[in-house]
Amino acid sequence: MQVFRFLTAGESHGKCLTAIIEGIPAGFEINPAFINEELKRRQTGYGRGGRMKIESDTIEITSGVRFGKTLGSPVTLVIQNKDFENWQKIMSINPDDYTDEKSFTKCRPGHADYAGSIKYNHKDLRNVLERSSARKTAIEVAVGAVAKQIIAQVCDIKCSSKILQIGNAKDNFETEIDIAREEGDTLGGKFEIMFENLPVGLGSYVHWDRMLDGKIAQAVMSVPAIKSVSIGNHHAYKMRGSEFHDEMFLEDGKIIRKTNNAGGIEGGMSNGENIIITAVMKPIPTLRKTLNTVDLKTMTEAQSHFERSDVCAVEACTVVAEARIACILADEVLMKFVKDSFEK
Repeated sequence: MQVFRFLTAGESHGKCLTAIIEGIPAGFEINPAFINEELKRRQTGYGRGGRMKIESDTIEITSGVRFGKTLGSPVTLVIQNKDFENWQKIMSINPDDYTDEKSFTKCRPGHADYAGSIKYNHKDLRNVLERSSARKTAIEVAVGAVAKQIIAQVCDIKCSSKILQIGNAKDNFETEIDIAREEGDTLGGKFEIMFENLPVGLGSYVHWDRMLDGKIAQAVMSVPAIKSVSIGNHHAYKMRGSEFHDEMFLEDGKIIRKTNNAGGIEGGMSNGENIIITAVMKPIPTLRKTLNTVDLKTMTEAQSHFERSDVCAVEACTVVAEARIACILADEVLMKFVKDSFEK
């Protein structure tokens, strides 16, 4: 049974992004400044686009916290979309305000446009773009920032991450991004996330949907543009068992490991070592260089629609992935160690 759970709402150019978090016990300290720091991290990184010059995301906590501590009731988070003032009529809920301004029918390859239009019977692909946009990850980062504070207070769990590669570059990322920008193209990349100080026994081996590595993989894989996720040494396929498996030793009465090829998870459970996740992000599918596509209105071949976008957002994606994993760990930590209230 899930303890820490949340729902988000909001569109890319709508009035705001909202999240309601349920299952946080009373007594946890929640610092809005830390949430804002995480939101700022998501907005930085070389290769970000024009939207980041408009928005400066700031969290508003509208329920569930009093005098800096959780009450045990649902916590509501809100981020205002500053760009909404330019989209009020376009994104209006009033049918009398109908306009086809900013509507489009040319699918963008790599986006949710085509499948979303078929699934939800949308003729205007704006209806798909607004919710499928990675803009919604801002509120997910805010939720993850709450989760990070919870796991830090209960178990002193810490998180760090690093970029491993952008396009073909393992260093000099900015040069690679500049070249792509000049050519009207975009880039993806690979990154690594590490969580330290985990207790042994988060997750479970008794059912497939309770295995920690499965939960983490699903959480990261569903981040927009992520195409692969691995935990531990992703070269396991070419290693022998005697090379891969992390041997156990005793040192001053404590079990230690000299390697961590398992990435901190064995049998679907944390084993006390650092959890290490590697993920690959595809190039952003909105690019100035047009791609061949189909206009769903006329059913003729066309060139893809361009919407304001980034050249590279791997750093931002890393922050979102951190947040998603933190939410999984918060759920596991609360289930194992905390009931209705928490005290240090």
